[in-house]
Amino acid sequence: MTFKHISILLDETIEHLNINPEGIYVDGTLGGGGHSYEIAKRLTDGRLIGIDQDEAAIQAAKDRLSDFRDKVTIVRSNYSEMGEVLKELGIPKVNGILLDLGVSSYQLDTPERGFSYKEDAPLDMRMDTRASITAKDIINNYSEMELYRIIRDYGEDKFAKNIAKHIVRMREEKPLETTFELTEAVKAAIPMKLRINTGHPAKRTFQAIRIELNKELDVLKDTLQDMIDLLSPGGRLCIITFHSLEDRIVKSIFKTNENPCICPPGFPVCVCGKEPSGKVITRKPILPSMEEIEYNKRSKSAKLRVFEKN
Repeated sequence: MTFKHISILLDETIEHLNINPEGIYVDGTLGGGGHSYEIAKRLTDGRLIGIDQDEAAIQAAKDRLSDFRDKVTIVRSNYSEMGEVLKELGIPKVNGILLDLGVSSYQLDTPERGFSYKEDAPLDMRMDTRASITAKDIINNYSEMELYRIIRDYGEDKFAKNIAKHIVRMREEKPLETTFELTEAVKAAIPMKLRINTGHPAKRTFQAIRIELNKELDVLKDTLQDMIDLLSPGGRLCIITFHSLEDRIVKSIFKTNENPCICPPGFPVCVCGKEPSGKVITRKPILPSMEEIEYNKRSKSAKLRVFEKN
């Protein structure tokens, strides 16, 4: 299957990266190379480092960016390893970093990857197919309380407790091994009258399991500060999120870097000595236009936030 992914908030992201033709940029979630292609087009003596943990994405990006081989370096890794990747390449600082935290259309539309509740396939959901643990392991080995927690927190599903209960009940008869088996467990947990006009009942559960399996929120929270530290003065970090918890993490860390003071509010002057490392460019997140949402429904929940280093 051809790797397919429509780059979301493409024009807005490229504009806010404020690209220097001689600068160094990192696309930490390379995907099919849509954002990277537009960055590479604008570079003269600059350089682009593309990072992705998905083997199919790496190959697709290599094909798409083949005209820019002299200024593009592609590495199979997780963006959490960005500092190490740059160190190995002898790059101490960069002019811009981009993260698009969405699941690619290729991953969603390739049944055997197990991301979609619309196709029957093995419960996989690994972003990096080299990983040993799959969604099946979580579904069959986590306790009912653990399942409830992740479906509640990462899926933000009000039926989380009942869904976890039904998953455990069904797996007592036999292990749940396919996406449709998980979907049936979710459907059984939600009253029929409440399933109408609320989207697919398994959407939130699949999202929660995927986030837990790939440690998406932990990776983001643990590496955002490192990425800000990798920026040169005037460098920008652009992050596209698709989940309220992702957006909350980005907003919070950006805000802390802009205003790190920990002095009590009543102090007349700052005495903690903590200085801002930069400024938030987007006071409110940039959202996709109605035209983009109509063209690509998967962009609906996207939010772009931008930070600039001092």
